[in-house]
Amino acid sequence: GDSVPQANTAAPSTVATAPGASGTATAPLGSAAPAPAAAPGAPTTVAAADAGATADTEPLHWRAWRDIVAPFGIDLDWVTFQTTCIGVTDSAMLHKLCALADKPVTPDELRVHYPQKRKLFHDLVGGRSLISQDLVSLIKSLTQYRLGVVTSSNLAEIEPILQKERLLQVLGTVIYGNDVRHHKPDPEPYLIAMERLGVAACDTVVFEDSAAGMQSARAAGCRVVQVRAVVQVAAQVRDEVEQNLDRRHDLL
Repeated sequence: GDSVPQANTAAPSTVATAPGASGTATAPLGSAAPAPAAAPGAPTTVAAADAGATADTEPLHWRAWRDIVAPFGIDLDWVTFQTTCIGVTDSAMLHKLCALADKPVTPDELRVHYPQKRKLFHDLVGGRSLISQDLVSLIKSLTQYRLGVVTSSNLAEIEPILQKERLLQVLGTVIYGNDVRHHKPDPEPYLIAMERLGVAACDTVVFEDSAAGMQSARAAGCRVVQVRAVVQVAAQVRDEVEQNLDRRHDLL
């Protein structure tokens, strides 16, 4: 088969918040798991990561969607996928894909193939590790922080990837696409994450890769660090941790 391009995606959406600050969101929490307690005397840090930024999933999503839409006269190349499909809801993406077709097609005609797309994605993931071991080790080492993930993807696609690396045990919350009513660029995903973790937006730093994700985080009141390549994530998180330790901030 063809080679998978390196995703031009960011690291975990990371948020820093001052110890003891309360969340500002009013969105419903659902069934949030309690955030792990920080080590005594350490800054209470929370880290929330976009799954496509933490794990190199976007090239696999692209290959799955490319195969699904090809029979409809849609030539979905990698660059078009990056600019059209990353960081948006499935509904918005389907409308954009229909506009690329060389023959009439409706979003509903594409939507019925979503189960097939999900299976293709699952098969492409296989047993491979999509999160760099450097980043996995870094996340597990941040025991003085509360950590979380914010993703537009659904639970069935992302949870197995996190489970494989045993990261669910160190995450205080995971916000999946099916947990929210309003997706990125709406601030709801980050507002819910901050409320679950009990952190304030004014002290939150988010690492994001997509325009919609950055808009979402900023609208929620967070400071945003843009990650342009998944290989940069670990270094950027380390830099942020070092800077925020001096300010006794928290990472989300």
